[in-house]
Amino acid sequence: MLYQITGKHIDIGEALQTHVKTELGSTVEKYAGRPTDANVTFSKSGHEFVCEATVHLSTGLTAQAKAHATEIYAAFDGCNEKMDKQLRRYKRRLKDHHRERSEPVELMGASSYILASDKDDAESEPETLQPMIIAEMETRIPSLSVGEAVMQMELAGAPVLVFRNEGKDGLNVVYRREDGNIGWIDPN
Repeated sequence: MLYQITGKHIDIGEALQTHVKTELGSTVEKYAGRPTDANVTFSKSGHEFVCEATVHLSTGLTAQAKAHATEIYAAFDGCNEKMDKQLRRYKRRLKDHHRERSEPVELMGASSYILASDKDDAESEPETLQPMIIAEMETRIPSLSVGEAVMQMELAGAPVLVFRNEGKDGLNVVYRREDGNIGWIDPN
Protein backbone atom coordinates (compact mmCIF):
# COMPACT_ATOMS: atom_id res chain seq x y z
CA MET A 1 0.00 0.00 0.00
CA LEU A 2 1.27 3.47 -0.86
CA TYR A 3 1.22 6.04 1.94
CA GLN A 4 1.17 9.81 1.68
CA ILE A 5 1.63 11.25 5.16
CA THR A 6 1.68 15.05 5.30
CA GLY A 7 1.39 17.87 7.77
CA LYS A 8 -0.25 21.24 7.19
CA HIS A 9 2.11 23.79 8.73
CA ILE A 10 3.56 21.16 11.09
CA ASP A 11 6.55 18.84 10.77
CA ILE A 12 5.85 15.10 10.67
CA GLY A 13 8.76 13.07 12.04
CA GLU A 14 9.95 9.62 10.99
CA ALA A 15 8.67 8.00 14.20
CA LEU A 16 5.11 9.24 13.57
CA GLN A 17 5.25 8.14 9.92
CA THR A 18 6.40 4.67 10.95
CA HIS A 19 3.63 4.50 13.58
CA VAL A 20 1.00 5.53 10.99
CA LYS A 21 2.20 2.98 8.41
CA THR A 22 2.28 0.14 10.95
CA GLU A 23 -1.04 0.82 12.68
CA LEU A 24 -3.11 1.91 9.68
CA GLY A 25 -1.66 -0.89 7.57
CA SER A 26 -2.66 -3.55 10.09
CA THR A 27 -6.15 -2.05 10.48
CA VAL A 28 -6.85 -1.93 6.76
CA GLU A 29 -5.34 -5.35 6.00
CA LYS A 30 -7.68 -6.94 8.58
CA TYR A 31 -10.81 -5.93 6.70
CA ALA A 32 -9.96 -4.96 3.13
CA GLY A 33 -7.67 -7.35 1.32
CA ARG A 34 -6.53 -5.02 -1.46
CA PRO A 35 -5.99 -1.41 -0.39
CA THR A 36 -4.14 0.69 -2.96
CA ASP A 37 -3.17 3.88 -1.17
CA ALA A 38 -3.72 5.91 1.98
CA ASN A 39 -3.54 9.66 2.50
CA VAL A 40 -3.05 10.83 6.08
CA THR A 41 -2.96 14.56 6.83
CA PHE A 42 -2.12 16.14 10.17
CA SER A 43 -2.98 19.75 10.98
CA LYS A 44 -3.39 21.98 14.01
CA SER A 45 -6.70 23.61 14.94
CA GLY A 46 -6.30 25.87 17.95
CA HIS A 47 -4.80 23.75 20.71
CA GLU A 48 -5.78 20.44 19.10
CA PHE A 49 -4.16 18.27 16.45
CA VAL A 50 -6.42 17.01 13.67
CA CYS A 51 -5.80 13.78 11.77
CA GLU A 52 -7.68 13.01 8.54
CA ALA A 53 -7.21 9.65 6.81
CA THR A 54 -8.50 8.49 3.44
CA VAL A 55 -7.95 4.90 2.25
CA HIS A 56 -8.66 3.96 -1.37
CA LEU A 57 -9.50 0.32 -2.04
CA SER A 58 -8.73 -1.42 -5.32
CA THR A 59 -12.45 -1.74 -6.10
CA GLY A 60 -12.85 2.05 -6.18
CA LEU A 61 -14.46 2.41 -2.75
CA THR A 62 -13.01 4.94 -0.32
CA ALA A 63 -13.03 4.99 3.49
CA GLN A 64 -12.45 8.23 5.42
CA ALA A 65 -11.99 9.07 9.08
CA LYS A 66 -11.15 12.20 11.08
CA ALA A 67 -10.24 12.76 14.74
CA HIS A 68 -9.09 15.57 17.06
CA ALA A 69 -6.89 15.36 20.18
CA THR A 70 -4.43 17.47 22.15
CA GLU A 71 -1.58 15.06 21.28
CA ILE A 72 -0.67 14.21 17.68
CA TYR A 73 -0.36 10.45 18.36
CA ALA A 74 -3.72 10.45 20.14
CA ALA A 75 -5.30 12.22 17.15
CA PHE A 76 -4.00 9.51 14.81
CA ASP A 77 -5.04 6.71 17.18
CA GLY A 78 -8.58 8.15 17.33
CA CYS A 79 -8.68 8.40 13.55
CA ASN A 80 -7.40 4.83 13.21
CA GLU A 81 -10.10 3.58 15.64
CA LYS A 82 -12.80 5.27 13.55
CA MET A 83 -11.37 3.71 10.39
CA ASP A 84 -11.31 0.31 12.12
CA LYS A 85 -14.95 0.71 13.20
CA GLN A 86 -16.09 1.69 9.68
CA LEU A 87 -14.26 -1.15 7.98
CA ARG A 88 -15.41 -3.68 10.60
CA ARG A 89 -19.02 -2.57 10.12
CA TYR A 90 -18.77 -3.12 6.36
CA LYS A 91 -16.40 -6.09 6.37
CA ARG A 92 -18.95 -8.61 5.09
CA ARG A 93 -20.22 -6.26 2.38
CA LEU A 94 -16.64 -5.34 1.37
CA LYS A 95 -15.74 -9.01 1.00
CA ASP A 96 -18.96 -9.75 -0.94
CA HIS A 97 -18.24 -6.71 -3.10
CA HIS A 98 -14.82 -8.13 -4.01
CA ARG A 99 -16.36 -11.46 -5.06
CA GLU A 100 -19.14 -10.02 -7.22
CA ARG A 101 -17.13 -7.29 -8.94
CA SER A 102 -14.30 -8.51 -11.13
CA GLU A 103 -13.47 -5.05 -12.53
CA PRO A 104 -12.76 -1.87 -10.54
CA VAL A 105 -15.51 0.72 -10.22
CA GLU A 106 -15.80 2.75 -13.41
CA LEU A 107 -15.39 6.49 -12.84
CA MET A 108 -16.85 9.25 -14.99
CA GLY A 109 -15.29 12.73 -15.00
CA ALA A 110 -17.35 15.77 -14.04
CA SER A 111 -16.87 19.39 -12.97
CA SER A 112 -17.54 20.46 -9.41
CA TYR A 113 -18.14 24.09 -8.42
CA ILE A 114 -18.15 25.98 -5.14
CA LEU A 115 -20.63 28.84 -5.11
CA ALA A 116 -20.40 31.91 -2.87
CA SER A 117 -23.07 32.03 -0.17
CA ASP A 118 -25.23 35.10 0.42
CA LYS A 119 -25.13 34.90 4.24
CA ASP A 120 -23.77 38.44 4.55
CA ASP A 121 -26.53 39.98 2.45
CA ALA A 122 -29.52 38.08 3.89
CA GLU A 123 -31.75 41.16 3.95
CA SER A 124 -30.61 42.88 0.74
CA GLU A 125 -31.69 41.95 -2.77
CA PRO A 126 -29.08 40.13 -4.88
CA GLU A 127 -27.82 42.07 -7.89
CA THR A 128 -28.14 39.05 -10.17
CA LEU A 129 -29.74 35.62 -10.03
CA GLN A 130 -26.50 34.02 -11.26
CA PRO A 131 -24.44 32.68 -8.33
CA MET A 132 -20.77 33.64 -8.08
CA ILE A 133 -18.41 30.70 -8.67
CA ILE A 134 -15.46 30.89 -6.28
CA ALA A 135 -13.79 27.56 -7.15
CA GLU A 136 -13.91 24.94 -9.89
CA MET A 137 -12.55 21.39 -9.53
CA GLU A 138 -12.58 18.05 -11.29
CA THR A 139 -14.48 15.26 -9.57
CA ARG A 140 -15.27 11.65 -10.41
CA ILE A 141 -18.71 10.04 -10.42
CA PRO A 142 -18.57 6.28 -9.71
CA SER A 143 -20.70 3.67 -11.47
CA LEU A 144 -22.22 1.65 -8.58
CA SER A 145 -25.27 -0.30 -7.52
CA VAL A 146 -27.57 1.41 -5.02
CA GLY A 147 -26.28 -0.80 -2.16
CA GLU A 148 -22.67 0.00 -3.04
CA ALA A 149 -23.51 3.72 -3.21
CA VAL A 150 -25.04 3.66 0.29
CA MET A 151 -21.99 1.79 1.61
CA GLN A 152 -19.61 4.27 -0.11
CA MET A 153 -21.53 7.25 1.30
CA GLU A 154 -21.34 5.84 4.83
CA LEU A 155 -17.67 4.81 4.51
CA ALA A 156 -16.80 8.33 3.36
CA GLY A 157 -18.92 9.93 6.10
CA ALA A 158 -20.60 12.05 3.43
CA PRO A 159 -24.17 13.38 3.71
CA VAL A 160 -24.83 12.79 -0.01
CA LEU A 161 -23.40 10.79 -2.92
CA VAL A 162 -24.05 11.26 -6.64
CA PHE A 163 -23.44 8.08 -8.65
CA ARG A 164 -24.19 6.46 -11.97
CA ASN A 165 -26.63 3.61 -11.42
CA GLU A 166 -25.17 0.45 -12.99
CA GLY A 167 -28.63 -1.02 -13.53
CA LYS A 168 -30.08 1.95 -15.40
CA ASP A 169 -27.11 4.03 -16.65
CA GLY A 170 -28.63 7.22 -15.21
CA LEU A 171 -27.36 9.57 -12.50
CA ASN A 172 -28.80 8.85 -9.06
CA VAL A 173 -28.38 10.38 -5.60
CA VAL A 174 -28.38 8.77 -2.16
CA TYR A 175 -28.48 10.99 0.93
CA ARG A 176 -28.91 10.84 4.68
CA ARG A 177 -32.33 12.13 5.72
CA GLU A 178 -32.96 14.15 8.89
CA ASP A 179 -34.85 11.17 10.39
CA GLY A 180 -31.67 9.04 10.06
CA ASN A 181 -32.87 6.96 7.10
CA ILE A 182 -31.29 6.93 3.66
CA GLY A 183 -33.03 8.67 0.74
CA TRP A 184 -32.55 7.61 -2.89
CA ILE A 185 -33.35 9.83 -5.88
CA ASP A 186 -33.81 7.89 -9.14
CA PRO A 187 -34.99 10.18 -12.00
CA ASN A 188 -37.27 8.69 -14.66
